[in-house]
Amino acid sequence: MSRNPHLNELGEFLKARRAELSPSEVGLRGGQRRRVRGLRREEVALLAAISTEYYARIEQGRLQASTPLLNEIAQVLRLNEDQRTYLFDLAAKESVRTPISGDRQQADTQLQRILDNLTGTPAFVIGRRTDILAWNELAAALWTDFGRIPEQERVFIRLLFTEPWMRELYADWEEVTRLAIVQLRMESARYPGDRRLAALVEELSARDAQFRQWWAEHDVAARGKGTKKLRHPAVGELTLDWDTLTCATDPEQHIIVWTAAPGSPSYDGLRLLASWATDQKRTASDTVA
Repeated sequence: MSRNPHLNELGEFLKARRAELSPSEVGLRGGQRRRVRGLRREEVALLAAISTEYYARIEQGRLQASTPLLNEIAQVLRLNEDQRTYLFDLAAKESVRTPISGDRQQADTQLQRILDNLTGTPAFVIGRRTDILAWNELAAALWTDFGRIPEQERVFIRLLFTEPWMRELYADWEEVTRLAIVQLRMESARYPGDRRLAALVEELSARDAQFRQWWAEHDVAARGKGTKKLRHPAVGELTLDWDTLTCATDPEQHIIVWTAAPGSPSYDGLRLLASWATDQKRTASDTVA
C-alpha cells in the first residue's frame, strides 16, 4: 500500500514526539532498561486506549486517524499548541495539495510600498518556503542587498547555511537557524507535496549535517515574535525585537519587522545604520557619475 506524504509525515512527527517523553513523564513506570529513548508504541497505545497494532498503522502512515483519536494522542504526547496545530493540519489533508500561486510567490505592490515607508525600521517579506519576496533599504543595509542574489537562491533558510556572513551576523546563529527550520516545517504542513520545498530540503540535507539532524527532529513552531542579537560590521552589536505581520490577501506572506526600544543603544544603532546606508548609496551614486 502506497503512503500519502501527509500521513507519512504525521507518523514521523508522532514518532519524534514520543521519543522525547519518558515513562515517568506520562505516569508509567520505567520498567527494564531500554535500548532506545522515549516511549514505546505500546505505551502510547495503552494511554490512548487503542491497540498497539492500530497505533502502529498510524505511525507507519497506513491509517488516517479520526479527530477524537488524534486529540487523545496529542494529549498523551503532551503536544503544545503549535504542535497540535501542525498535527491537525496534516490530518486534514485528504489529498496532496500543490501551491495555488504558482512556483514562486510575488509580493504585493502595496506591501513593497509599506516596506519603503518604514525608513527607520528594517523589514522584509518572507514566503512559504522562506523565500525573501521583498525588502526595504534598511533591511538591505542590515543583511545584504537581496536583489544581487539570484531569485532561486534568495531563500532565508538557505542563506543561513550557505552564506558565511549570516553566521557572522547572528550572535545566536544556531538558535536562529533551528527556529527557521521548525517554522518552515510548520508551514510545510499546508503543502506536503510541494516539490520546491522537497528540493530545498534535499539540497540542504546533502550540504549540511546540522540541517539533516535538525530537520529529522520533526519539531514545529508558528511564526510569532522574539528578540535576536546581531553583530553588524559597520554599526556593531544590535539587540532587536522582531514581530510577524501576516498579509491579509495572502496569509502565506509575512512581513518581518525589526525594532529596538526607544532610547536604547540598539535604537541609536539603527539610526546610525540608516545614516551609514545613505552614505553608502551616495558614494555609489558618485562613483557611477
